[in-house]
Amino acid sequence: MEYLLVDGYNIINAWKDVFHLESESLEDCRDRLVSILSNYQGYKKIRVIVVFDAHWVKGGREKEEVFDNLKIVFTKENESADNYIEKFVYKFGTTYTIRVATSDYLEQTMILSSGGIRMSPRELREEVGAAGRDTKIESKIKTVGKTNTIMSNMKPDVFEKLDKMRRGKF
Repeated sequence: MEYLLVDGYNIINAWKDVFHLESESLEDCRDRLVSILSNYQGYKKIRVIVVFDAHWVKGGREKEEVFDNLKIVFTKENESADNYIEKFVYKFGTTYTIRVATSDYLEQTMILSSGGIRMSPRELREEVGAAGRDTKIESKIKTVGKTNTIMSNMKPDVFEKLDKMRRGKF
């Protein structure tokens, strides 16, 4: 079994040709990245885990979701995506093939020393693009700025209030 662990925010920030944080909400970018990687996972027949930092969220608990068999992890308070990924590779690096997509050099070094395989955001983008030429993944990548969700049309202050309500922190 092969795993691909993706440092979600790291990839969103690295793929400037795909994600435009100045004009798209972070939630829209996360959703699109997950959708892209879900299709990629189906094409490559591997397990993908996307990890998003939530370590600055006070009282935040680790949360796992599943979308189309793709695992999404939001880390707990005081745990970065890097910490989660390092623990996973340390635990399973000798049992499974584990690739990790991140541009963080220190993280890449830690991954290699624990038995994982590093993958740069550029390499992941090329693989996703190659898979997209054979499938419909590329169409998801090319929808940059074309999201029309309620969240993408909401004022930031309203979004923040709704997000606090969703998290139970009114």
